[in-house]
Amino acid sequence: SSLLLMSGVVVTVGLCRRLARRRLRSRPLLFAFLVEMFSTFQICACTNELSLLGNVEPKPHTALTLTYGFTVLHGLTLAGSACNPCGTLQPMWAGGTSLRMGGLKIAAQFVAAVLARVFMHFIWSLEMTEPHLGALSQGCSSPMQTTEMQAFCIELLFSVVFQLAVLRAESVNPKYRVHLIALLITMLVYAGGNLTGAIFNPVLAFSLHADCFYDKFLSYSLVYWIAPCLGKFLILHVF
Repeated sequence: SSLLLMSGVVVTVGLCRRLARRRLRSRPLLFAFLVEMFSTFQICACTNELSLLGNVEPKPHTALTLTYGFTVLHGLTLAGSACNPCGTLQPMWAGGTSLRMGGLKIAAQFVAAVLARVFMHFIWSLEMTEPHLGALSQGCSSPMQTTEMQAFCIELLFSVVFQLAVLRAESVNPKYRVHLIALLITMLVYAGGNLTGAIFNPVLAFSLHADCFYDKFLSYSLVYWIAPCLGKFLILHVF
């Protein structure tokens, strides 16, 4: 049921992106906002569902396999979308994207994060599958299982590694690049998922753990917002 749900989200988002591409080409700002929103919604909704499947046996093989598979799927179906404020900052820093367009895309990403969370909570309230039982009663299911400073360093390091790999993989054939990036993300999740969740995406972190941001805003904004953005700026400064 979870696989069908996530597949349905991917198909629906694909149809919405295609419809926007056909109807809104003459309105570039609205087109850019909606496409980025749809794409980010797909990643956030699917990852919210995947977060419930972490304890499915055999552990951690099932969760890692699904992480790899859906990361490849996202890469193949969401080409051209950043779905990450850190990724949107790069063309803004290089002057390839205007401040207005970049801000619009980042706003679309956070709107999508909220919509995905609301949508998934509605689906979980229906309790269609066993993982959904009690999902809404968890509150702040904190992914931070270490000290704040260690979590900050881990997310910073993972962001640097990920952003560097993305830059280095630009010359790789796209059909191989998506698998390389998916493999790297899966390895990072395996290495640090039990400590910080290995998210290194401010929008995704907010969608997954909004309750934690409400309870401990300064700590979580430092680890899951500032650390990934700082990692991106370090890469941009060096390269």
